Amino acid sequence: MSEKNPLPVAKGRAPALLLLVVASLVALPLLLPSATLATEILIFALAALACNLLLGYNGLLSFGQGIFFGVGAYGAALLMIHLQWGMFAALLGAAVFGAFLALLVGALAIRRTGIYFVMLTLAFSQMAYFLAYTLSGWTGGDNGLLDVPRPNIEIAGHVLVDLADPRHFYVFVAVLFLLIFAAALRVIRSPFGSTLLAIRENETRAAAIGYDTRHFKILVFMLSGAITGIAGALYAMLLHFAPLSNIDLMMSENILIMTIVGGTGSLFGSLLGAGAIVLLGDVLSELWPRWLMLLGVILILVVVFMRGGLWGGLAELGKRLLATRNANDKPQAKTKETL
Repeated sequence: MSEKNPLPVAKGRAPALLLLVVASLVALPLLLPSATLATEILIFALAALACNLLLGYNGLLSFGQGIFFGVGAYGAALLMIHLQWGMFAALLGAAVFGAFLALLVGALAIRRTGIYFVMLTLAFSQMAYFLAYTLSGWTGGDNGLLDVPRPNIEIAGHVLVDLADPRHFYVFVAVLFLLIFAAALRVIRSPFGSTLLAIRENETRAAAIGYDTRHFKILVFMLSGAITGIAGALYAMLLHFAPLSNIDLMMSENILIMTIVGGTGSLFGSLLGAGAIVLLGDVLSELWPRWLMLLGVILILVVVFMRGGLWGGLAELGKRLLATRNANDKPQAKTKETL
């Protein structure tokens, strides 16, 4: 089995992978000092998962993820503040905004490949930042969009879940993450996912056998944009604030780093990468003001010694332990046969 092709792994181990995700979601608030930190990890894991659909499964290195994250945050916040939309309606609006912007960016960016594609997404990211900075009446400019509400889950005016409690909000985000994770897993196990992998491995050959590669790239761009928009909306609700940094180039870089550190081509790796970066930032920032330098060293070590990211490193460690165990069992079996 090719290490570049994660599809067989997804098909063969999907139930086990979902159980692993559920176990992780249960463990996070128990192991971490606060439910808010655990929620932040899940939100960025959603953004990294969306980036992984582009990079890991379609080979598209995009610096435009911050656009969709920011527009999801601003869009949901404005809908809740000015139109009094509820939680689910606001998240749906954020997904639509993210998908629409991804359609526009993707339709223009995929006209080029390689470094030219990367530079186009970089340019769009800078344009989006300065546009958000200019439209301060809508976005708050440098000050950000303040007083972003976190609506409760209600039916007919009756509050079912009070999301003001950080623990309740974590459970809500965890359930949403699990649903999106399962849906993304279903996508990559489908013929659509197989086509994305074929385009990633050899776009010319995929086009030669009849696939409209441009059509598939735009669709995965929109799917990634929708999920990233939801993540941005949840982050604004978590902070009760939508800062300008949400749509900055640095946000795109952070999402990309989480994706690569966790492991491209691995949906669960997105959770590992987001958890590692958020926790390292939380811990290292208290130890040293220039903690980004330490983070850079750690990232270099991961890239050099864990080519498949954290998930690839753990998988390789598991294979070695299993091989060592099998090697130790063989002499015992031969001894029993001799006796």
